[in-house]
Amino acid sequence: MSWLNRVRNSIPFLPKRETAENLWHKCRQCNAMVFTKEWEDNDSVCPRCDHHGRIGPRARFDRLFDPGYSVLPSPQVREDPLKFRDSKRYQDRIKAARQATGESDALQNARGTVDGKRAVIGVQDFAFMGGSMGLAVGAAFVEGVRAAIRDHAPYIIFTAAGGARMQEGILSLMQMPKTTVAIAELREAGLPYIVVLTDPTTGGVTASYAMLGDVQIAEPGALIGFAGQRVIESTIREKLPEGFQRAEYLLAHGMIDMVVHRKDLRSTLARLIDYLVPRREAA
Repeated sequence: MSWLNRVRNSIPFLPKRETAENLWHKCRQCNAMVFTKEWEDNDSVCPRCDHHGRIGPRARFDRLFDPGYSVLPSPQVREDPLKFRDSKRYQDRIKAARQATGESDALQNARGTVDGKRAVIGVQDFAFMGGSMGLAVGAAFVEGVRAAIRDHAPYIIFTAAGGARMQEGILSLMQMPKTTVAIAELREAGLPYIVVLTDPTTGGVTASYAMLGDVQIAEPGALIGFAGQRVIESTIREKLPEGFQRAEYLLAHGMIDMVVHRKDLRSTLARLIDYLVPRREAA
């Protein structure tokens, strides 16, 4: 045994300290490393650059509703109607998304109260196959609207999607008129439809229910558009302006009504509900 090995073996090394993989969160915008607890306590907003991270339905519901809300059951639809397969079977992709998110599909609804005011809230989960719009999303949207009508409450949708779900072909595009008709039903009932655009909201979702709100709200920095910037630039052969398709740009050009920080969303929605929901006359 060489002297180097003898010295090395005689040193009382301490056991390697285990560090949890989820102890830190890396901001997608400024690349700062933030303690996960600090990130979560700050509503998944970066304390360094104020970047609004993507969050799922359960986190949204917990932040917005008063205690005691209930999640609506997901409507049953035919899965894989086209028996679609690319590099993987569509059914396998759905199973993987369900295991990763714990949700049945990309849109979840819940009913409860926001600062004492009744509301039905739907949230799209971008983590579930990019929040893509298929039969299940369309059915959940309609069920959310009809639950709001039954409760005499507004329907509030948080959008986050890459567009229509390609594995369902034309059936996914048919959800665009279907959701538009549901919004008309809500308006016939005299109830408001409020949209909160989150990062990213694109494609067929933007071309349908995402831009039909009575009030259009967006989170800071959210990407909102139909086609991607590179597609637009290659089509019109021009350089797009700085900040194009971001929430602040849309606000400056009159496409949305307000940009609201996540910490102010609950109070803003409660105020809008108070303004917009007609009070029933006492019997």
